[in-house]
Amino acid sequence: MKSAVENLTATRVKLNVEVPFEELKPSIDAAYKTVASQIQVPGFRKGKVPSKLIDQRVGRGYVLETAINDGLNGWYQAAVQETGVRPLSRPEVEITEVPDPSATDGELKFQVEIDVRPEVELPDYAGLKVEVAAAESSDADVDKALDELRGRFGTLKTIERPVASDDFLSIDITASIDGAEIDSATGLSYQVGSGTMLEGLDEAVTGLSADEEAIFDTTLVGGEHAGEEAQVKVVVKSVKERELPEANDDFAQLASEFDTLAELREDLAKQAAQSKVMDQGVEARDKVLDKLVELIEVPVPDSVVEEQLEAHFNPENAHGEGEHDTEEHREEVKANTARAFKNEIILDAIADKEEVGVSQNELIDYIVSTASQYGMDPNQFAQIIDQSGQVPMMVSEVRRRKALAVVLSQAEVVDSEGNKVDLTDFVRPAGEAAEEAAVGEETEEAAVVPSDDPAAVKF
Repeated sequence: MKSAVENLTATRVKLNVEVPFEELKPSIDAAYKTVASQIQVPGFRKGKVPSKLIDQRVGRGYVLETAINDGLNGWYQAAVQETGVRPLSRPEVEITEVPDPSATDGELKFQVEIDVRPEVELPDYAGLKVEVAAAESSDADVDKALDELRGRFGTLKTIERPVASDDFLSIDITASIDGAEIDSATGLSYQVGSGTMLEGLDEAVTGLSADEEAIFDTTLVGGEHAGEEAQVKVVVKSVKERELPEANDDFAQLASEFDTLAELREDLAKQAAQSKVMDQGVEARDKVLDKLVELIEVPVPDSVVEEQLEAHFNPENAHGEGEHDTEEHREEVKANTARAFKNEIILDAIADKEEVGVSQNELIDYIVSTASQYGMDPNQFAQIIDQSGQVPMMVSEVRRRKALAVVLSQAEVVDSEGNKVDLTDFVRPAGEAAEEAAVGEETEEAAVVPSDDPAAVKF
């Protein structure tokens, strides 16, 4: 078999494939067996009908057509392997020549048009310069962290006053359109200011007391009336506020391993400083990726965008958003799809250049991290992705994250005050940290914390 590639565009090629008769013959023999099992001829058992009799009954042309249809995918896959192209779309096949059905020679010729992954030219990305916000933690950061910790141990207390920000309410709501009720719910819990319900709800309930009501206009965001204007009546049934425990040594002993509030605040200060550095790392990573996209031209095949649009807006899809199919939303999906495709192509090219590999420990770390995001048991999650054939996809994702970490490790990062930012710990691969932990087990028990950061790093 011979195959050749003809470049049509930067992302689309045509494969010209020629299959000689000697390679076509095994498929013809198999086709005779297939046809023989499908027809009934008096005097012959099913599947034992001679080839000449099959030619008389159904025609050799039908047998040849069956052989081509059954073997076409295999020859296409062989052509893909031989030419080294990396298909992105479904193949569009055109058969241009078939052997004469009456002959015992000749060849099959066909053409395949497909979209393929584009080849990109990488610039010298060592030393990319990015600026991030200065990492300055303050007493206010410590106070905020302490208040959040106190909030985890707080209790809700019913109060007799008008609703204020951050209060916890029990409410009944009724939604109507043009005077006709379309939905209602009772006993809903809501924290004022959280923004987790309807737009305009916070303003409507603020200042109300228990058993008082208000009516406001809003745009519905879900259900069969999504996007429509509605009038909503809200009734406040109860008002509660969170009562925080006093910040003292007793609380420090209750909420932490520390004996005094001063020790707890000192630890929270360290955490706040580390959090600021992490924020710098995330900001630097995002800006490095933005610069790579600016520097590297990546053509995006139309089929990639169209496929994502179909998946996103198809109402028959379990996750389809047909009810939100607007031109603005479509443009947003197109932009996000194009950007994600560019990121993937660029990071794959860098991973190839840097010969980035993925160890078993790194893959396990990523699986554990991803499982935690879905609130699933890691072993159960691993079984699901294995059974669904998604392991290679996850390996590719880890590899891309490591590639981005490589570029980030070579970047020149400074803060807004001109100070050089050290991101050594941020870009250190999780697998490397695991090895260090294993080496240091004789001195102290160590653990690797799985990271859900797209740079595949250990914090």
